[in-house]
Amino acid sequence: MPDAGPTAVLPRRPLTVGELLDAAVLLLRDQARVLVPLALLLALAEQAVLHPLRMLAGAEPPYWWPAEFDGSLAGYWLLLAAGAGTEAAIVALLGAPAARGAGAALLGRRPAPSELLRGARVGVTLPAAVLVGLTVTAAGLTGPGWFLAYALLGLVVPVLVLDGVPAHLAPWRAARLAGRVSARAAAIRLLGYLGWWLIRLGIGLGLYQGLDMLGLFDVSAWALPVTIAAFTAVNALAYPALACLDAVLHLETRIRTEGLDIRLSRAPAGVPEPVLLAAHR
Repeated sequence: MPDAGPTAVLPRRPLTVGELLDAAVLLLRDQARVLVPLALLLALAEQAVLHPLRMLAGAEPPYWWPAEFDGSLAGYWLLLAAGAGTEAAIVALLGAPAARGAGAALLGRRPAPSELLRGARVGVTLPAAVLVGLTVTAAGLTGPGWFLAYALLGLVVPVLVLDGVPAHLAPWRAARLAGRVSARAAAIRLLGYLGWWLIRLGIGLGLYQGLDMLGLFDVSAWALPVTIAAFTAVNALAYPALACLDAVLHLETRIRTEGLDIRLSRAPAGVPEPVLLAAHR
């Protein structure tokens, strides 16, 4: 429905960095009833996956630093890389409903929760998320390679959900979009991650220290469940926020570099939404 006009969530024009961050928060607020419960389940699953690696590395809560450093960082390095990979995979999975919500917002609608889940294309987005997670894990093992992989692969799922390109072409299109305009989208994605990483670290550790200062119980004896609960709760907000940033960043990059806003304004009434948002090939 091209005549519906833009929404406050995502205007049909190029946005500043601050406006993009605001748009991501607004999108999360509108779709929180879907994204936050999904993120909570995925964040809990992540903690279960990482726990054996933490034990292998000797990392202890609340800081997850090895209690005894034996001169080898191999186990801890693997833990960091695996953590980066699970984060990237979760954000990619949440990017499917987030992209559906962003696309509808751009067309002046607020979709129902069932529509977000129905249009998530799980059959293609799940393998794509796994691929993104494995790639980021492998890049994380190299150290600086994480920055490149995380920055360039964030738009893979929005491309799959909204652009209508074949699955095997999605990573290349995502990387091209992220690299346009002096890699603007890639840089903003890294900026968003840094901001939410600081928030997660501050709230997660702050909650632990706050409970310790209250003295209601021996926090050190319950360090593992308290720390896991704190970081799971914070991640349940951080991960969908990052997914929403990817969704709005994808559409804004298309507006900025492909004239998506012009195409929408000129489209005749009655054109189906998938056709309106599909990328021209």
